[in-house]
Amino acid sequence: MTGEDLDALLDAVRRENAALVYLSNPDNPMGTWHSAEAVTEFAKALPETTMLVLDEAYGETAPASALPAIAALADLPNVLRFRTFSKAYGLAGQRVGYVFGVEETVSMFHRVRNHFGVNRLGQAAALAALKDQNWLAHVIAQVETSRDRIAAIASRQGFAPIASATNFVTIDCGRDSGYAKAILDGLVSRGIFIRMPGVTPLNRCIRISTGPAAEIDLFEAELKNIVADLG
Repeated sequence: MTGEDLDALLDAVRRENAALVYLSNPDNPMGTWHSAEAVTEFAKALPETTMLVLDEAYGETAPASALPAIAALADLPNVLRFRTFSKAYGLAGQRVGYVFGVEETVSMFHRVRNHFGVNRLGQAAALAALKDQNWLAHVIAQVETSRDRIAAIASRQGFAPIASATNFVTIDCGRDSGYAKAILDGLVSRGIFIRMPGVTPLNRCIRISTGPAAEIDLFEAELKNIVADLG
């Protein structure tokens, strides 16, 4: 499911002679995604003077068709692809990520990155996580199950869940930002922390993270009560 208008973004890059363009695929905070083909075409159409920062933080939970193959962008010196162990691998506290691209471009990035950002524990944890692909597959399956359930809960309340390729589901509450904020505040007051985008028109939505069944049970019950109270 597509999010940003890539043609419009490309037009803006050319119009503004942008030195850098950022694209999140899958997208945060909406959870939408572009096809690998669309991303590849976008990257190849960029001016050579524009650096593409391609954020693939949620790549593990996305459909295989969403991520360009490594080789598809490997010869573009103005593309850097960023990934992380903070999402599907569950190592957010370790702050471990990585970037790949053309060797010369990565070498230039290496000069400006934070050289003391990853400690030994984080490195060891990342290597261990890479070796345990069975656990990663289990986590991804759990995320998919939870996403489906959150979407069903939203639909039962008359809301519109947005198809997601991430570990959260964004829900269009169908009214205005005040209504979405009232739902958020109601859930927070009941000990359920969710988020919502802060800009119009996205702020008519709320964002629910996937989680254990018991936590989603609680969310379902309290959301139903809040919607009934708000009328």
